[in-house]
Formats: sequence, structure tokens, C-alpha cells
Amino acid sequence: MFTPKKLFLTKGVGVHKHKLASFEVALRAAGIEKCNLVYVSSILPPNCKIISAKQGIEELKPGQITFCVMARMETNEPNRLVTASIGIAVPKDKNSYGYLSEHHGYGEKPKQAGDYAEDLAATMLASTLGVDFDPNKDWHEREQTYKASGLIIKTTNICQSAEGNKDGLWTTVLCAAVLLD
Repeated sequence: MFTPKKLFLTKGVGVHKHKLASFEVALRAAGIEKCNLVYVSSILPPNCKIISAKQGIEELKPGQITFCVMARMETNEPNRLVTASIGIAVPKDKNSYGYLSEHHGYGEKPKQAGDYAEDLAATMLASTLGVDFDPNKDWHEREQTYKASGLIIKTTNICQSAEGNKDGLWTTVLCAAVLLD
């Protein structure tokens, strides 16, 4: 049974007259176009090391089955802002699992979308660990509560946004958390 030991984050933007080709260009920009991608849900495996995108991409082999959590959004509406983001929450106990979250939307600034994904991952982990928090407080207040609990040591996100091509070509943004053996 495959349990990933490494993870890297990557992102890309693609523009093309065809929607699928726009996605392919975004995959190329992210460095993961040569893989057969299998989308998985949002668990960061125990003892999974987060590595750089450069290091992770170098480990990929053409045609390999590659598991990832992906956020993707596309538009062919000129100037429409599209955003994709992945959030990560890492528990202090490396033998416990963490969470990944994906978020995609229209009209959100990158910071807003990135914070949303990070908040979502941290909230899922905090609720699993039994951290007492007020869901009505804003992300930055809850982030301090989560980290003060001593149970969550790291949260982060990656975000990609772009405005739709002015000539109406398909514009795709994507972020991926790629899981490796």
C-alpha cells in the first residue's frame, strides 16, 4: 500500500483558445504535465516531508501515476479574476496526519484565497485534534489559537490567480500538492 513520504507544492497559469489545452499549459507551467495525475482528498500523511517544487519536479518520471490534491479554475471571460489555492496544516506530532485543502473561486485577491485555504486546512486539523476555538473569529485570530494549542506547528498556502485573457482565450489557474513516495 502506497503512503506518500514527500509532498511539494506547485502552481501554474495557462492560456489557450481551447479549454483543455489551457489546462495543459498550466500543468506545464507547474512542471507536472508529464504525469498521470490522480486526484485524492485532503489528508497530509503522517511523517510526510514537505520539499521544494524544484526537488519534487526532478523526482517525477514521464507517465508515472502521481497523486495530488489540486485546485483549478478557468474562465474565457475577458478580465475575470480566477484564483486557485491549496492550504496545509501540519500537526506537531509527526506521527499524526495533517490536512490539505483546496479552494477555487472568482473575483478573490490571492491573499484572500490563500488565507481561506490555509484557514480551512487548519480548522479541519484543529477540530480533529480537539482544539477549542471560536469559528466566528477571523482567520488570524483563530490561527493564533491553533498555534498556541501546541498541537499545530505549521500552516501555509500556495495560491495562483490570473485575469481572464482580454481576447477571450481560456485562462486556467491551478495549484497542486503533489504526493511522492
